[in-house]
Amino acid sequence: MNPKLPYILLVGAAVIIFILSCMLLSRDRRSPSCESQPSIVEKTGSMSKSLVFADLTPEEMVQVVRYLQGKLGVQLVDASRAKPSDNCIASVDLQVPAKAEVLRFLDGGGARPPREALAVLYFGNQPDPNVTEYVVGPLPTPAYHRDVTVQKYGGKVPYHRRPMLGSEYEQVGVFLETVAFSAAPTFLQEVLEYDSKNVAFQTTAPHGFQSGDRITWFVLFQNVSGFFVHPVGLEVLVDHSSLDVSQWAVSRVFYNGQYYRDMVQLESAYVQGRISVEKVRKAPRDGDFSSMKPRAPLAALFPLQYEPQGPRYSVRSNLVLFQAWSFGLGRYTSPLVPGVDCPYSATYVDTHSLSETLRPRKRKASLCIFEQNLGSPLRRHYSNLQSLYYGGLVNSALVVRSIATVGNYDYVWDFIFYQNGAIEGKVQATGYPSSSFFHGDGLRYGNRLWKHTLGTIHTHFINYKVDLDVGGVKNSLVAHDMAFEMTRAPWSPEQQIERPRLTKKVLDTEDQAAFRLQSKMPRYIYFAANSKNKWGHQRGYRIQITSFAGDHIPEASSMERAISWARYQLAVTRRREEEPTSTSIYNQNDPWTPTVAFADFINNETITNEDLVAWITTGFLHIPHSEDIPNTVTVGNSVSFLLRPYNYYDLDPSIYSHDGVFFTSEQDFMACEINPLACLPKTASCLPSFPPFTYDGFQNM
Repeated sequence: MNPKLPYILLVGAAVIIFILSCMLLSRDRRSPSCESQPSIVEKTGSMSKSLVFADLTPEEMVQVVRYLQGKLGVQLVDASRAKPSDNCIASVDLQVPAKAEVLRFLDGGGARPPREALAVLYFGNQPDPNVTEYVVGPLPTPAYHRDVTVQKYGGKVPYHRRPMLGSEYEQVGVFLETVAFSAAPTFLQEVLEYDSKNVAFQTTAPHGFQSGDRITWFVLFQNVSGFFVHPVGLEVLVDHSSLDVSQWAVSRVFYNGQYYRDMVQLESAYVQGRISVEKVRKAPRDGDFSSMKPRAPLAALFPLQYEPQGPRYSVRSNLVLFQAWSFGLGRYTSPLVPGVDCPYSATYVDTHSLSETLRPRKRKASLCIFEQNLGSPLRRHYSNLQSLYYGGLVNSALVVRSIATVGNYDYVWDFIFYQNGAIEGKVQATGYPSSSFFHGDGLRYGNRLWKHTLGTIHTHFINYKVDLDVGGVKNSLVAHDMAFEMTRAPWSPEQQIERPRLTKKVLDTEDQAAFRLQSKMPRYIYFAANSKNKWGHQRGYRIQITSFAGDHIPEASSMERAISWARYQLAVTRRREEEPTSTSIYNQNDPWTPTVAFADFINNETITNEDLVAWITTGFLHIPHSEDIPNTVTVGNSVSFLLRPYNYYDLDPSIYSHDGVFFTSEQDFMACEINPLACLPKTASCLPSFPPFTYDGFQNM
C-alpha cells in the first residue's frame, strides 16, 4: 500500500467536508422566496355583473348542441366527418346581449339580460342548401331558438359562401391523391419523388371569379418543418362546388410558370419532353434553412421578469382587476409557451370553444395576463435649476395577450392598460413569410429568399371596432390640430412673427368622420363627452393610430366592397345594433356579393351627441426579404392604436400611483421612507418560485 495514500484520502475528505459546510452555510444565507401580497378584493357585485360578457362554459355548449339535435327535426352529422351534402353544426359561441339591455343591467339596476348562444349551422342536405344562424336560449337550459339570419344579413346566406370545414380540406386532399395525381404518375414520381406523404398543401381565397364559384388553387410544398417556404412549383385548381364529391374535377394546373388544362395534359407534356423541369432538392425533415431549431448552443439565460411581492392584479373567472381598471375577458386562441410567448410568471387562462365538432374543446393557456415593467419612465423630471429634485414614475402596465396562428402567420394580440388611463390595442406579426415558386420575372413581385423560394409582396390589414362611451353614451367627435398665423409682434409691431394656434372643428356627419387610408387626418381627434373637467374643457378620449399600411385594393375591383372597411384609417359612425361587425366571414368566399359591406354603414348621418363607434384600421406592407428566413420577426412589424385621456381628468391620474418616486437634494434619498428604490436590495431580493414548465399545444390536435 502506498504510505501517502491515507494522507491523500484524509486531505480529500477534509476538502469535501469544507465544501459541504460552505454549501450549507450559503444555503442558510439564500434570499427568501417571494411572498405574495394579499389578493385584490373586487367590488361587491362586480364579479356577478362581469359574467354578462363571459364566454360559454363547456356545459352550456353541450346543452346547446343537445337542444339543436332534439328540436330541429333534421339529422346533424358531426362536422369533423361531414360531407358537403350533410347538415352539421359549424360553431357555437356566445350571443352578446344588446347594448341597451346590458347598460340597463350594469348601470340602471335593470334585469339581467337572458344568456344566449349563437349557433351556425350548415344545411347541405335539403332542397335549398344554406347557412343558418340561430340564437338559442336561455342558458343553461335552452327552451327556444330563433333564426336571425335574415335579420342580420338581409336575406339567406347561400351555401357556397360557407367557410371550408376541416373535413372538406381532407376530402379535397383525398381527391388530389386518388383522382387528380393518378393521372400524372410519371411526372410526380420523377420530378417530385411523390409518395403521397412528402407534399403539403396551402390554399388561396377567394374561390373563383364570381358569386357561386367554389374553385380553389392548392399550392404544393415539400412536407417538412416550415413547409411554407418550400414550394415545389406545382399548383392545382380544383372545382369543388358540387355537393357530390364524385363530381369534383381539376380545372387547371400550373407548373414552373406554365398553365395546363389538367394533370393529364401535364403528364403528356412531360413524357414528350415539352416541359421545362426545375427539380427541387429534397429537403430533410427538419426543413434545413426553414428549421427554427437554434443554430447556437445554450448560453447564459435571457433576462426574466418576476413580481417580488406577487401579482398586483387579480383574475377571477372572466373578471380582471388592476389598479383602477376592471374588465371582462373573452376567448382567444393558440396555446402559449411560458417564458417566450409571455413572461414565465404570467397568469395563464384556459379557454373553451365549439367549432367543427359536437364537443367543446379546451385550449390550455391560450390567454395570458401580466404586469410588465416597460423599462422606461411613464413620466419623469430631473430639476437642476432653482430647486434640486427628481420625480418619476415607472411605466408599468397590465397586458392581456393572445396569439392566433393563421396558416403561415402568427399574430400577437395585446391589449395594454396604462396607469395614466390610456388603453392600447396592438398587434405584432411573425411566423413564416408568404412565398411561391421562383421562376421567370418573379423579382417583379418580391424578393428571392432561397434557391426556389420567392417571398411575395403582400399586405396585412386589421380592423378594430371601438365602442367607446366617454362620460356617458352620448358623445360627439371633435378634431384639434395646429395652424400657423402671421401676426405682428405686440412688443415690436414693425416685426412679423409666425405663431402656432389651435384649430378646432366638430365633425358633424359620418362622411366628415370617414378618413381615407392615405389621407391627412387631424392629429388630435377625440370622442367628447357632454360634461366638462375642472378647467372648462369637454372631457374626452383621443384616438391615436400607428400604422404602416400598404395601398388598398382599387375600388373598381369587383371584390373591393367586401373589404371596404380598409378604405379608411378611421371612420366614426352612429352605433347601430344591426351593424355589429365591419365584415363577415362569408365575405371571403363570395366577395363579389358581400354579405356585409362596410361602405354601406357610412351614409352621412349626424354623429353629434350620439352613441358613436370608431372603426380603426391598422396594417403594414410586407415585402419579404432574406432576414425573413426562417421566420419573420416582430421587431418593426407592430401596429397599434391608443385611446388616451384628453382633458378627461383634471390632472394626470397616475400621480396617485403607489409607484411614484420623488426626492430632493435636501432629503436622505437613501432612506426607504423617502425613496422606495433604496429599499429594493431588501424588498426585491427574494427568489421567485417558478412552477414547472408545461405545454399542451400538441394535445387533442
